[in-house]
Amino acid sequence: MKNLPHRNSYTRLRPSKIDGVGVFAIRKIKKGTSIFPDDDQPIKWVKAKQLRSLSPEIRKLYDDFCIIKKGGKKYGCPKSFNQMTISWYLNEPLSKQKPNVGCRNDYTFYALRDIAVGEELTVDYNTFSERPVTGY
Repeated sequence: MKNLPHRNSYTRLRPSKIDGVGVFAIRKIKKGTSIFPDDDQPIKWVKAKQLRSLSPEIRKLYDDFCIIKKGGKKYGCPKSFNQMTISWYLNEPLSKQKPNVGCRNDYTFYALRDIAVGEELTVDYNTFSERPVTGY
């Protein structure tokens, strides 16, 4: 049983009441737990000026799913948008609610408190990313 693919899985994707698709707990997650322990794909850093000639729909992938740094001049992306792991789908909490997930300096996510089965995982994007800047 310990070598089955679900061994280090704590979450799954489901429709979210917050925004589109969200990340939901499929088992209890204890405070401090590294939520995506096998998600060790390197981040690909792209300069914003490389995005200028892209269509609006393609550019929206970068605004919606990338880590934005240096005043919008640098985007941290999955190696390929076709290979996004579950962690890229974390939503921010609703207004006046606190996130239940934190982000470390190495962009790994951990539980800020105990999380119940069925609960949507949320993170404050400001803890690891800036807001999208239009115009590239």
